[in-house]
Amino acid sequence: MLAVYDLDGFDGVAWFRSLRDRPASLWRYRELLPVQSDVAVVTLGEGFSPILTLGEIPEAPGVELLVKDDGGLPTGSFKARGMAVAVARARELGIREAFVPSAGNAGVALAAYGARAGLTVRVYLPVRTPEPMKSACRRYGAEVVEVEGTIREAGQTARTTEAGRGAFDMSTLREPYRVEGKKTMGLEIVEQLAGARLPDAIVYPTGGGTGLVGMYKAFQELGTLGLLPRMPRLIAVQPEGCAPVVRALRSDAATVSPWENPSTIAPGLLVPAPFSSERILEAVRGSGGRGETVTDAAIRAAVGTVARRHGISVSPEGAAPYAAVPALLRSGAVRAGERVLLYNTGSGLPFP
Repeated sequence: MLAVYDLDGFDGVAWFRSLRDRPASLWRYRELLPVQSDVAVVTLGEGFSPILTLGEIPEAPGVELLVKDDGGLPTGSFKARGMAVAVARARELGIREAFVPSAGNAGVALAAYGARAGLTVRVYLPVRTPEPMKSACRRYGAEVVEVEGTIREAGQTARTTEAGRGAFDMSTLREPYRVEGKKTMGLEIVEQLAGARLPDAIVYPTGGGTGLVGMYKAFQELGTLGLLPRMPRLIAVQPEGCAPVVRALRSDAATVSPWENPSTIAPGLLVPAPFSSERILEAVRGSGGRGETVTDAAIRAAVGTVARRHGISVSPEGAAPYAAVPALLRSGAVRAGERVLLYNTGSGLPFP
């Protein structure tokens, strides 16, 4: 289920011009968000993260790199975007309890925004989730249930345990509003680079894939309003040890099949069977993009390189796009002379 907006008669040009006078948060895009009442809005100041210039790096000569850094958002990751909108809409609809299976960041975000909204929250986390994330969920007042396995097993346990309890499932793409929060990534990219050159490609670390679906939806809506000169190619990056989306893209499959024996150092990318994979594949293919894999060693090296070379703290997930750039250049997925935006989805601070 995806939210649809009545854009007939909507003056996109005037609306886009009015954004300059609005607060620097994702709620500046209220007309394209599903929350109807100002009273329902739940905010910690999320959104409008910076786009930083990296320039050209030795590993990718001729490619101009930018990074959109969501590591400084409330709760430390891009998950704040989706949960801010989903929790606000849940509050508006009268929901009082929510749960989510998570690799870490989504659980922290739901715990924080749930606390802000006065919801009862339960978070189901794989045992291997970094301890700072478990502690953060508890500190925000959420109940934490630890589960052996990956987020797939956490999801199975959550839905079995929660059946009949009356709490709402906030899992990725199992409700229609988290993707609306993620959509603001695309809205911000277009607004922040208005008057400049839009990126030719956006390289995105892909686990559950909601960000790809959200950005593609944003670009489609902006296109309908006459506000998108061209659509950037969306490139999905996954670790070699868990790459179901990339495998489906390369084999021209209609849907993603579960990855066998998944393994990676990036918890948020350890998603062996992303839900609603048809929408993820549609976003990549519809934008003219493709997929790429990286090794855990390359991810680990990129975490350090980005910090030392550029002064930016990136999570293992956020390091994956940087690690993928040389391979993307070799394959022709990106080319010299192009402008490429890398998406850092979270801070590296919670990771040892």
